[in-house]
Amino acid sequence: MKAIIRACKLMDESEEHPRLKHLAAAVGLSSSHFHRLFKEIVGVTPKEYAATVRMDRLRSGLTQGSSITQTIYDAGFSSSSRFYERSRGMLGMTPSTYKNGAAGLRIRVAVVTSFLGLLMVAATNRGICSIAFGDTPQSLLEHLLLRFPQAEVCHDDSGFADWVSRVVAFIEAPARGLDLPLDIQGTAFQQRVWKALQGIPPGSTKSYAEIAAQIGKPTAARAVARACASNRIAVVIPCHRAVRSDGGLGGYRWGSERKRRLLEQEATESRKTVPRPTRGDGTEV
Repeated sequence: MKAIIRACKLMDESEEHPRLKHLAAAVGLSSSHFHRLFKEIVGVTPKEYAATVRMDRLRSGLTQGSSITQTIYDAGFSSSSRFYERSRGMLGMTPSTYKNGAAGLRIRVAVVTSFLGLLMVAATNRGICSIAFGDTPQSLLEHLLLRFPQAEVCHDDSGFADWVSRVVAFIEAPARGLDLPLDIQGTAFQQRVWKALQGIPPGSTKSYAEIAAQIGKPTAARAVARACASNRIAVVIPCHRAVRSDGGLGGYRWGSERKRRLLEQEATESRKTVPRPTRGDGTEV
């Protein structure tokens, strides 16, 4: 354990991502043993851990006034052109827009009532970027503005009402599907987890360990749980369907009671859609 903690500290403090063999040598282990032990304890590979460190540095640097190019290299990216190719998927916007607090970005927002309390739906021009539950409109909007402090927030877009009503209907009956674009922002690992979550049918659950195995990371159950906690698009990316291996609900960004009610609602809706057995003449048995 001490060797892995030291390796994490080395990656946290290194200006450039250390190569696997150098990390392993620094903590006195062979490369293969170090890689296996790191995955077992941390839940992700050293490369995936380093990617998270780079993104944290990048976000921090972009908000502290450094030039974009310098920030990209300071964060540990070896090529600015390669970073730009992936920046929208990681930041949800260009680095310059992120640096300026999302200035110039227009976000449509509505807060409505759902069976789980207040619901906020927000969308950029790329698609829905947030679906969140909360107790007051103010708290919901404050959390959104923490991500996009300089964005133009539009509350009275009449054309957005249809999107919002479709989201509300979807939350009440997810089996009907939701054909709306999403503006998903996250690391490559997070997006793999979120895609796996979207493959879990309404009314069903999978353990964090099962999801980890499904994406080819069988020792990454804790990292899967962290990716679920980082999801900002409730229900559409159904992190509520991820549970503990012992059957316990586990955590939920919007509260365990909402998670429980969502699962109960989906189970009820699933039972309604199960076809009833019929006789040869077509009448129900």
